[in-house]
Amino acid sequence: MSFNLATMLVESRIARPQAPLLYCGDTTLTNEEVDRASARVAGWLAAQGFERGSRVAVQLPNGPEFVHSYLGALRAGLVTVPLNPLLRPGEVAHQLSDSGASLLITSGDGLEGALAARVEAGLPQLPIVYVGAAGAADENAERLVAFDELLAGEPLERPEPTAPQDTAVIIYTSGTTGRPKGAELTHFQLYMNCTIAGERVGIGPDDVILGALPFFHVFGLSSVLNTALRFGSPVVLIPRFEPSAVLAEAARHAVSVFFGVPTMFIAVRQAAAAERIDLPTLRCGISGGAPMPGRSLEDFEGQFPAAVLLEGYGSTESASVVTASRSRQDRRAGSIGKPIWGVEVRIVDESGEELPAGAANVGELHFRGHNVMKGYFRQPEKTAEVIRDGWFGTGDLGYRDEDGYLFIVDRKKDLVIRGGYNIYPREVEEVLYAHPAVLEAAVFGEPDERLGEEVVAAVALRPGAQATPDEIREFVKDSVAAYKYPRRVHIVESLPKSPNGKILKRVLRQAAADGAAAHAARTEAGA
Repeated sequence: MSFNLATMLVESRIARPQAPLLYCGDTTLTNEEVDRASARVAGWLAAQGFERGSRVAVQLPNGPEFVHSYLGALRAGLVTVPLNPLLRPGEVAHQLSDSGASLLITSGDGLEGALAARVEAGLPQLPIVYVGAAGAADENAERLVAFDELLAGEPLERPEPTAPQDTAVIIYTSGTTGRPKGAELTHFQLYMNCTIAGERVGIGPDDVILGALPFFHVFGLSSVLNTALRFGSPVVLIPRFEPSAVLAEAARHAVSVFFGVPTMFIAVRQAAAAERIDLPTLRCGISGGAPMPGRSLEDFEGQFPAAVLLEGYGSTESASVVTASRSRQDRRAGSIGKPIWGVEVRIVDESGEELPAGAANVGELHFRGHNVMKGYFRQPEKTAEVIRDGWFGTGDLGYRDEDGYLFIVDRKKDLVIRGGYNIYPREVEEVLYAHPAVLEAAVFGEPDERLGEEVVAAVALRPGAQATPDEIREFVKDSVAAYKYPRRVHIVESLPKSPNGKILKRVLRQAAADGAAAHAARTEAGA
């Protein structure tokens, strides 16, 4: 049996050749045009003599060239390795050498960093394809190819016959607990995930999907791009997330489905309120990547009354989706929904025993099914640490209610233990978001000699709003048990975020630690 994920585009081209698939600025590309361009990229790759399964690293923002490269590599029977365009040369070098990449496709603007990464990775002969113009500093560099050359080659008319269990992409984890690891996802897994997730919210060719999530991340690649390819839905490509620009593009192209992380929904709602822009065609928002504060959900639906905002849950290792809500009637406040078709979820204690339903029975969320990654590339020991008897251990803490709805309490690593009491930051964050002045909030633990850890909050205020740390602390104190409220509140201009919009608590922890160390140094110097 053979199956190649790139067949999704081929089928869309056969069914609706002139239907739009990609909107990028003033450019519109049809199914036929994208299919032809990716076939030419595939033909060029095939002519280079790369063996089946060779890895092609793609370090590009959301744009036609990313789509052509991704589908071209799949079509040629190769493996795509998406890389974050914001990575530093040392980080790129690790992912190039770890994946054993045979080629790197990058932008002309990023060429200098790519050349430095190539040297640091010890791969001086690695070919580099660049999109756009190359800088003068690169005149003497060897093995450079302009992307236009790929589009001028002979097309590979049919996708290579890969097997369903063959690796299609290797996506690197965020590396919050060590160096990033490459999760191998197969053609079958990615097909199943985008098909089931898309059907769950009724996506079809009449929808227009907002492509604001970066495609180098599994959420953007699977839930946005693959879903658009699978159902023939045009996608609006957003190379860089800027709330006002995103809102304008969404209105321009009558976007109906918006996949994003909570900070994106918050920012777009805020921009819409400030600019008095409505999105009457928006029918559905799907939030993942982090918990959606209840206040923020209500604000978004209040701003866009035609839309329903649904929460889901997934990870890189799950090919994107594990659970999802289905509709306004199906959702429950604070819940990530129920497992998607073909996936099982259980909540287990420290010994691995499954816990009964109920909010008092918090444990680690495990899942198994067609969406469990093939493994971490060339790291069987690391794979064995997280996959046992087919079950993947997520490191996320949660519970199941009596009706089977799942709730995430927090990341296991984010749990704060203060004086022997377990404190789940999300619970405290929900209270912070209820404060009328608070736009964004993050709660984390700081080391404390007496209590082990102390609860700390960082908040960004709404434009024009005013509040003091004491006021915010007292607000939370009135709503939670005495051991839970933050003893220290830092008001900041904005919270640090990853390229896909997640709030980076590790950066906040480090900043707090650096501040404490500096204070101790000043105190000692004064003494």
